[in-house]
Amino acid sequence: MIDLTTNYLGLTLKNPIVAGSCGLTGAAAKIAELAETGIGAVVLKSLFEEQIEAELQQNLDDYQTDYPDAYDYVKQYTRDSAVTDYLDMIRDVKKRIDIPVIASLNCVTADEWTSYAGKFEKAGADALEINISLLPSNPKKECDSYEQIYFDVLNKVSAVLSIPVALKMSSYSSSLASLISRLHWTGKAGGFVLFNRYYQPDINIEKMKMTSAGVFSHPEEIALPLRWVALLSGLIESDFAASTGVHDGAGAVKMLLAGAKAVQVVSTLYEHGVEQAEKIIADLEAWMNRHSFSSIGQFRGRLAYRFDKDQSAFERIQFMKHYSGIS
Repeated sequence: MIDLTTNYLGLTLKNPIVAGSCGLTGAAAKIAELAETGIGAVVLKSLFEEQIEAELQQNLDDYQTDYPDAYDYVKQYTRDSAVTDYLDMIRDVKKRIDIPVIASLNCVTADEWTSYAGKFEKAGADALEINISLLPSNPKKECDSYEQIYFDVLNKVSAVLSIPVALKMSSYSSSLASLISRLHWTGKAGGFVLFNRYYQPDINIEKMKMTSAGVFSHPEEIALPLRWVALLSGLIESDFAASTGVHDGAGAVKMLLAGAKAVQVVSTLYEHGVEQAEKIIADLEAWMNRHSFSSIGQFRGRLAYRFDKDQSAFERIQFMKHYSGIS
């Protein structure tokens, strides 16, 4: 028999395929449909820091009062209202499905929103994924000030939670391996998701306007997370989940060989329907059968980086040697 179970963030998943945070995981009915495909866990659609702030501002723009206490009440009600819908969804989902439910928060600061993290645990979330979307584009800010946000958020959130926390990381860092190592050493991060995916820009050259290059990932994008999962999973004793570029069973196998504990899928579910998750699981099992593996643990990390092995395929950036035979 094939055993597909894996342990991610201290949670036992019946298989490593996880529905990542997206619109498909923003409604209880759709999540229940995803669960029926046999996926191992689901990451709920993110609640955005900006979403809460925008709702707050919208409700207060036209609010006039001579009573500061009334203003504070409306401000607090607006925040709680934004979170209430999310909490209700967590409770509803937990009643419908029997796989781990991971709440998701998308943020760029460690501000007041962090105090709400504990409510997701109370609502029944099994873990929390924090998507810290940092794009170091300000030339006046040093890299340390960007990276400090990871530590500030992690410290504040872990103070109000007992469930595991995963950090969904940006690939932009002056020293990504060092940053993740230091975050791991805090003992407050249960795992890391590599990587979050930014809005992809393009340019319409006729209208000379910035446009979107599309929201879905492509299979070729697997190379970036594959490299870093392979490099880091062999060096840091933490759980790594792969995100971006996994569209089929082959992609999932690659990430597991590189050392991932879980593999998140999103774009392929939009493009092929939620039943694609079932196909990925079946293809993973078929591959294991062909190679006589009876459990994930028998091959996970087989191609992860090790100091005592030549892993130049993952590390070497210059590629002249690879292309030297091409004229």
